[in-house]
Amino acid sequence: MLERLPATPPRLMRGLAMAAVVGQAGIAVTGAVVRVTGSGLGCPTWPQCFPGSLVPVPHPEVAVLHQWVEFGNRLLGILLVVITGACLLAALNVRPHRRRLVWLAATMPLGVVAQAVIGGITVLAGLAWYTVAPHFLVTIPLIWLAVLLVRESSPAAMAVPPGTPWRPAVPAALRGLLVVTSVVLVALVVAGTLVTAAGPHGGDAATPRLEAVPLPSLATAHAHLLFAFLGLLVGVGFMTHAVAVPRAVVLRLRVLVVVTLAQGALGGVQYALGVPEVLVALHVLGAAVTVATAAWLWSATAEPDELVVDPPETPAPALAGRS
Repeated sequence: MLERLPATPPRLMRGLAMAAVVGQAGIAVTGAVVRVTGSGLGCPTWPQCFPGSLVPVPHPEVAVLHQWVEFGNRLLGILLVVITGACLLAALNVRPHRRRLVWLAATMPLGVVAQAVIGGITVLAGLAWYTVAPHFLVTIPLIWLAVLLVRESSPAAMAVPPGTPWRPAVPAALRGLLVVTSVVLVALVVAGTLVTAAGPHGGDAATPRLEAVPLPSLATAHAHLLFAFLGLLVGVGFMTHAVAVPRAVVLRLRVLVVVTLAQGALGGVQYALGVPEVLVALHVLGAAVTVATAAWLWSATAEPDELVVDPPETPAPALAGRS
């Protein structure tokens, strides 16, 4: 059936991939808005908003604002289903067929389904923190994969023949250090969800919070991981000046450092001011941007084989003539 449709234009494929990145980040931010406004149970059932109704209805125990904030988040989830589904259909109809592109596109709708299921469990569990945290965390790999999908649909990648192998464009040691940096970034994000779980914004006033570990201790661990992440980025920076790397790697690393510093400063101000609602939502947006930027950097460390040009060999110095 797809064969009968016109082939997907490259610009459309790339536009859908970019929309997936924005949508994944947007669902994380609107989820934070739901949480900080106490609207987590604005729709107390799932998949319906209220028993017998998919949309908000007047209710004496649930404020109208809370209903529509939560319902708005669900509507964005539906829009994300449409966007990610379109990504997969477009990738399937790219000519010639590109398996790598299809596999990346397929993770988008599958991930959104996982988000929806975990979101339903979160509502049914009364916003228990151990369900809210995974609901956010599942978005992190989806943002990363969406950025890789953008890279895979770039003009350079689409110009090479399908099936062209990819190989590193930077030394193995640098890629290894970036892997370690990415692992620390994951730990940093996980620690952030634990700080949130122990903080005041649970999505509903009656939601129990994480009390097993004091909030200051969790915030300190989160800050230490931030410093570790920044230290690793400094190490990556030194390495990029010691070895030959594509200019894109250097430029994207600089952007990631700036984004991380801004995110760290925002987190410090947020904590000092008692985590005001607006800053919490901005901090979640910053987390999504940081992950997307890190993925953007990683995507520059490999290229299709035809695009990787080995540096010319340095000719051996001529032996000095014997006197």
